[in-house]
Amino acid sequence: MKVIEVSQFGEPDVLVLTDRPDLTVGNGQVLVRVEAIGVNPVETYIRAGTYPRLPELPYVPGGNIAGVVQACGTGVTEWQVGDRVYSAATISGGYAECALCDSNMIFRLPDAISFDQGAAVGVPAATAWRALFIRGGGKAGERVLVHGASGSVGLAAIQLARAAGMSVVGTAGSTEGIKLVEEMGANALNHRQADYVQKMVATNAGFDLIIEMLANKNLATDLELLAPGGRVVVVGSRGPIEIDPRATMGKESDIRGLAVFNASPEETKRTHAALAAAMECGTLRPVISAVMPLADVARAHRQVMKDGNCGKIVLHP
Repeated sequence: MKVIEVSQFGEPDVLVLTDRPDLTVGNGQVLVRVEAIGVNPVETYIRAGTYPRLPELPYVPGGNIAGVVQACGTGVTEWQVGDRVYSAATISGGYAECALCDSNMIFRLPDAISFDQGAAVGVPAATAWRALFIRGGGKAGERVLVHGASGSVGLAAIQLARAAGMSVVGTAGSTEGIKLVEEMGANALNHRQADYVQKMVATNAGFDLIIEMLANKNLATDLELLAPGGRVVVVGSRGPIEIDPRATMGKESDIRGLAVFNASPEETKRTHAALAAAMECGTLRPVISAVMPLADVARAHRQVMKDGNCGKIVLHP
């Protein structure tokens, strides 16, 4: 079968299309025929060798797939051949024509959700849910800022927060992004405009919760924008930042980190049950920004790290 293999850490060109033997399903495992693959920024950090936890070389990247169950191993009773599923993680790697998954790490994909959309659920939507409700402790009536809202995590966060009765402001850096944020039902501001922070200060008593996608740039500003007792959940950061810890003292505010891979089995189960319900009722509709063939994976890795991606980048095997 065709896979993308990484034999050394480095730039996107280390992603090589090659052939590997067909996979054999083991105890408690499910073999999924892959229809769509979600490309996540974390996969670029792993490929570059800069992530704290690195796989042994060579490896096949990717944890988010959507597809159809092709075979079930012994002990698997909850899945049948032909089921439409998406994954929160894979065993064999998702950048491939087929992938092995633990039976507990795949979830049913509603008929109304396409495979491309399903590939945008496992990490992006789960990250949004975890940021809002598990790490962020968000609840109805609170004011939420999604700082960098036009990507796949941000768009999911807007949809989920609004459905939970929160008031949402989202920022984006392009006309297309602003339009998309507004279509999701949030008040939108352009974070490339010099006065966007002043606009938020002038029209808002402070945010109870901020979902932050680029903490190395925005964290100090976030602390200024919080209401008393407010929380910042750091979803993304690309380097260090200097802040004054006193900014957390007067408001007794919190800075909370997030890594979706730290979720306990119970949290994972609860998160995906909530996401399934949100998809079934139409609350959650993942947005796709680009679809590329698997052979263009290097281009996808470059694109996912650029500003202005309005939704999810998906690969087709």
